[in-house]
Amino acid sequence: MGVVSLADAINLARAKGVDLVEIAPNATPPVCRLVDFGKFRYEQAKKDKEAKKHHHANKVKEVQLSPTIDPHDFGVKLDHAIEFLCEEMKVKISLRFRGREMAHKEFGFQTIEKFIKAVAPYGHPDSAAKLIGKGITVMLSPLPRNKRGKNPRQDGEAPSNQKNHADEGPPADGPRAKRPSPAQQPAEGDNPGFANNPFTELNVKVNE
Repeated sequence: MGVVSLADAINLARAKGVDLVEIAPNATPPVCRLVDFGKFRYEQAKKDKEAKKHHHANKVKEVQLSPTIDPHDFGVKLDHAIEFLCEEMKVKISLRFRGREMAHKEFGFQTIEKFIKAVAPYGHPDSAAKLIGKGITVMLSPLPRNKRGKNPRQDGEAPSNQKNHADEGPPADGPRAKRPSPAQQPAEGDNPGFANNPFTELNVKVNE
């Protein structure tokens, strides 16, 4: 829409029932956009989420196990792997033998198979588990979203190794935060927020 004064840009936004959002403050003159601010924030958050998803797709997280891992520790490792897979990350499962454990490699493979079976609703192995040196490794990839189980944390469920305190809620007699009432809209033609404001003489470039 070209270069207009700040006061004219504000009046133009009011006339169209939208907000005047500054999108390039360092430009000369600054660039603003006539848009619904709520919709603008939603679209921006959606773009950020997509960018984050593609960024996570290139990440690999490692989870280390042992042939004699404790059941509680096994649950902790499992929760971490599920969280990583639900965030579109690959997970490398590593199991290392120590000392005489090498004489009973079957226990290590059993632990790996148990872990793969437990994480099956969220990811699948790229290939069969392999014995490399003194350890077993296998790479897990996340299942497609439409075939993958829901993230237990996002569903409000507690991880298997933690107690869920979310249902306890605040105390009955505790203080409650009050939501502030929306600001009163100025009358048509009024501009109280910019009375005596030195920036009213500035010009801005407006994009619709």
